Amino acid sequence: MKYEMRLPPGVTERSVAAVIGKYELEIKQTDYGPVLYGEKEDLEKARDDIVKDINDRLKELESRKK
Repeated sequence: MKYEMRLPPGVTERSVAAVIGKYELEIKQTDYGPVLYGEKEDLEKARDDIVKDINDRLKELESRKK
């Protein structure tokens, strides 16, 4: 069964492209913004990768402030 996962604002195109290729997901544009479409397990893995990427970017930005 296929599921949808809405993408929050701030997720980079690079991050989305990486998980689409890695987990064989589709991206669809809806009235409420982009969603990833695929198997539940793949979407969960993609979510983890996206969160890790966001956290890495935040750490990088914080280290630049010092």
